[in-house]
Amino acid sequence: MSGTGAVHISPAATDALHTWLASQKALKSASEHTLTAYQNDVLDFIAFLTLHHAEPQGLTPLARVHTRDMRAWLAHLRGQDLAPRSMARKLSSVKSFYRWLAEREGFEPTAVLSIRAPKFEKKLPRPLSKDAAKAMLDMVEVQSNESWQGARDAAVVTLLYGSGLRISEALSLTGADLPIGETLRILGKGQKERVVPVLPVARRAIETYLRLCPYDPEPQRALFRGARGGALNPRQLQKATEQARLGLGLPATATPHAMRHSFATHLLSAGGDLRAIQELLGHASLSTTQTYTAVDQARLMEVYDATHPKAKG
Repeated sequence: MSGTGAVHISPAATDALHTWLASQKALKSASEHTLTAYQNDVLDFIAFLTLHHAEPQGLTPLARVHTRDMRAWLAHLRGQDLAPRSMARKLSSVKSFYRWLAEREGFEPTAVLSIRAPKFEKKLPRPLSKDAAKAMLDMVEVQSNESWQGARDAAVVTLLYGSGLRISEALSLTGADLPIGETLRILGKGQKERVVPVLPVARRAIETYLRLCPYDPEPQRALFRGARGGALNPRQLQKATEQARLGLGLPATATPHAMRHSFATHLLSAGGDLRAIQELLGHASLSTTQTYTAVDQARLMEVYDATHPKAKG
């Protein structure tokens, strides 16, 4: 329980919360990380109500939550210097729980659902330019003392940029995925499966790594190995890209995940269909993919301001 101290949560409320979490896992394939965040957010809210009203919050009191209670809770969160984005996430968790609880218990949840989330500025993805992405691929391959480790890092980063994989998705590949063909079947967030293309350059990079790697691929073991033969730790890849960006003079935003952002942005700028890019990235919502439209437009304006005769005065 996060931030609730020794506040007692009624057995009925606890049971309802656990049942809701189970439904989120079963129906929406929510990850353990997401479920933990949901649980902490709702527990914190119930704990606040318990202290606010100086009485345990069972199902009946929870059904009687008033708009003023919601405002008091948001004021409490602001008093903890919580960022608007974090407040919005907590409110989203509570609203989701209340939609489910109201349907199960038969009460009207308007007081909770009508509260608006604090406004916050959405951070746009920070992709690399095409030249910077290529330079990153070249640099990670040659900077390691062990040639097989350099080939490994290059193969992973090429998958991030060439197929739009998340680091966790690339590192979840096993020997059972060999031989790598023109496509890969990826199990992404929420256990959602998608098929992504594998470019010839990525297949060649993987083949080079396999040829140099001192460990033979095994069906039940990670495809990308660490120095001692275990699964490659994501932190090692992050260190490799950090070293590469420092060597190339790239900004701190040039991370492994930025290669995935670059994949999407460069596809979009080349005329890629937004829906198709959504499928390739494994985004549950098109609105998430649409952030790349804003990135593309921002870049277009930068080019305009820098090159158009009228813009230059």
